[in-house]
Amino acid sequence: MTHPTDSRAVQRATLLAAVLASFLTSFLGSATNVAMPSIGREFAMDAVLLSWIPTAYLLAASIFLVPFGRLADIHGRKRVFISGMAVVTTGALVAGLSTSGTMLLVARMIQGIGSALIFGTSVAILTSVYPPGERGRVLGLSVAAVYVGLSLGPTIGGVLTQNLGWRSIFFVLVPVGLVALTFALTQLKGEWAEARGEPFDLRGTVLYSLALVGVMVGVSQLPTWGGAGLIAAGLAVLALFGAWELRTAYPVLNLQLFIGNRVFTLSNVAALISYSATAAVTYLLSLYLQYIKDLDPQQAGLVLIAQPVVQATLSPLTGRLSDRIEPRVVASAGMAITAIGLSLLIFIGPSTPWWIVSLCLAFLGLGFALFSSPNMNAVMGSVDRRYYGVASSTLATMRLLGQMFSMGIATLLFALFVGRVEITPQVYPQFLAAVRTAFVLFAALCALGILASLARGKVRPTEN
Repeated sequence: MTHPTDSRAVQRATLLAAVLASFLTSFLGSATNVAMPSIGREFAMDAVLLSWIPTAYLLAASIFLVPFGRLADIHGRKRVFISGMAVVTTGALVAGLSTSGTMLLVARMIQGIGSALIFGTSVAILTSVYPPGERGRVLGLSVAAVYVGLSLGPTIGGVLTQNLGWRSIFFVLVPVGLVALTFALTQLKGEWAEARGEPFDLRGTVLYSLALVGVMVGVSQLPTWGGAGLIAAGLAVLALFGAWELRTAYPVLNLQLFIGNRVFTLSNVAALISYSATAAVTYLLSLYLQYIKDLDPQQAGLVLIAQPVVQATLSPLTGRLSDRIEPRVVASAGMAITAIGLSLLIFIGPSTPWWIVSLCLAFLGLGFALFSSPNMNAVMGSVDRRYYGVASSTLATMRLLGQMFSMGIATLLFALFVGRVEITPQVYPQFLAAVRTAFVLFAALCALGILASLARGKVRPTEN
């Protein structure tokens, strides 16, 4: 087993590969969202089926994240990471060549699987090759790459869709993916597999996957009774999964990481709360700007870009800050700023200037930049090397579950306030009430997140 942590060349190559992968996967998701109307028209997909294009990606990524993280710890993180780059690139090609909505959904699932291979290993590899004192800085750069992808996705995706069609988004990513894959194959040296030789927990993986399918599909179908039933069934299977993992000698997800590690547990809880409170903000404000403020999609995109631009700019700085200051202090301050930003959005109305919305989003970007990188630093600094893959995958799973939960809240509120009808001027008051209620709930969630973040304890003694 090789640990070339003393080689600056290897560290730089690893960082560049992780940054490229982070940008590629985030750009893919945000650029695709802009193309949804065009895709729906070409394949005559109704609103429910169309919503499964992003959901299929999230579901596949969530199901495979933790198992792939465990496989990476056993068989090598570099091997799994490179496989992810190949699968994502293949998925982009299949998506671009899709001849039906079903084929595109399959392609999105392939991309989700590839992203799970990347998400479950990129942070773990960075943590493996960089010492604790530099970890926050490089994790901040990785997070910044995600936000750069999120920032450029809507703009470039809109231009490509407008001029070359929605398929061009996927075709453009194929050569980019091939370049990133070639770089990883030729420049990444060494391998990291601290759990090599340990068996893989297949039974636990099946239970885990079934539980997530039940919960996530159920959330997407709320507020129907069928959705509630699926969530209940998923939670029941999740309990079985927990019981099994505590009994088996080599679990796919070592629950002792949660039981005996307050920093790890509460940092993951804080991440889940944070994404649950913020993931649907852009979606809600996009609708608000286009329906209530009557902006076109391009104008709305320019307003919405404020948040990811601030996040991308500040994340490397806040990551470095968490190398010097206790991560829980920085992350908790970020959560508090995010809660304030969400509270300000409660008061938006028909007469609110667009620049006020943009300022609120920039404020949210500051809060999330302060939270995200330091929180990731806390998670990775709280576990032993042999659990880096599982820790990275668990944190990424919290992000995806939070995104699904956030969208579930928005969907439920629309169903309660507006109903299953098209959003027209007649229902604008109800629509605005639903949006404001969502921000009330999101601000309350962030307030709980502050408590979880502060209660996690210190990371420094664990890192020493």
